[in-house]
Amino acid sequence: MLQKGIFMALTNTQYDEIMRSYQEKQLKRQHLIASRRAEVAERTSELSGIDREIASVSVARARELLSGNSGALRGYKEQIAALSAKKSGILRSLGYPADYFDPPYDCPDCQDTGYIGNQKCHCLKQACIDLVYRQSNLSGRLKEENFDSFSFDWYDDGITDPLLNISSLAAARNAWAACRRFTEQFDTSFENILLFGDTGVGKTFLSNCIAKELLDTGHSVIYFSAGQLFDLLAEHAFRKNGNAGPDIKNIYECDLLIIDDLGTELSNAFSASQLFTCINERILRQKSTLISSNLDLNGISSIYSERVYSRITSNYILLHLFGRDIRVQKRLAGKQ
Repeated sequence: MLQKGIFMALTNTQYDEIMRSYQEKQLKRQHLIASRRAEVAERTSELSGIDREIASVSVARARELLSGNSGALRGYKEQIAALSAKKSGILRSLGYPADYFDPPYDCPDCQDTGYIGNQKCHCLKQACIDLVYRQSNLSGRLKEENFDSFSFDWYDDGITDPLLNISSLAAARNAWAACRRFTEQFDTSFENILLFGDTGVGKTFLSNCIAKELLDTGHSVIYFSAGQLFDLLAEHAFRKNGNAGPDIKNIYECDLLIIDDLGTELSNAFSASQLFTCINERILRQKSTLISSNLDLNGISSIYSERVYSRITSNYILLHLFGRDIRVQKRLAGKQ
């Protein structure tokens, strides 16, 4: 089921892109009808005469209605139907189907407008989901990485965190439950998540689980590795005209921004400043962010500043994963 907040997910840029595709469908259909009419007109002039007669009858009846003749429409439908039937007969006699001037719509329900009355058509809802999937940078991997395929078999109940006195398996179960809850409450509760811990313990996998759930319900999710994100922010910062392109706008406006592998990029004062601006702006806009990192909280503080540390610890759900590298375990088990 699609959640009722599906269209709150789209930015103006994304919505405009989808509606342009509907306008293109309508124009394509209009051009097709015009070309078919021109094609038939080369073979006979009878149809244009019938079209003029239909137009004349319609105008005459409209004038009668405006002048107060309440019986003006009496017999009108029958007259128009007879003229239309005559047109269809001529088309068939020329070897064309009767509906040659009425090519099918891609979506007959909304006639390629995206709306049925004031309600958004099912085709528009699907177009929104397809768009956010394409723009998420994640569409290829989510078939394999989702909540249903997440396995706790790779986490060891015998490996514990001495500070928290919790096992690797218990930490994974807690993180999975918190991520699941995050998606279920996404439309009613503003939250952010930091997934941090050892390399290869499922941080990116859990991020993808969240992404799939939200994308499947029409929310806009955009994924960047930390390096990709900072490259894009740098390109924007040093652009001469300073105008924000659609990529930059989507970073701040999408429902969920995923920043993967924070700390693996080349960190400097610029990246620290840009990270603060990004997460702070999204907090102000009440737009959720998910960060995964191999760094612990002290590492985040030392590399990205106390300001970043403060924003994250004050506004994010902190989920610590640890244990043996799952990728190594899978290779040893012959499953990769």
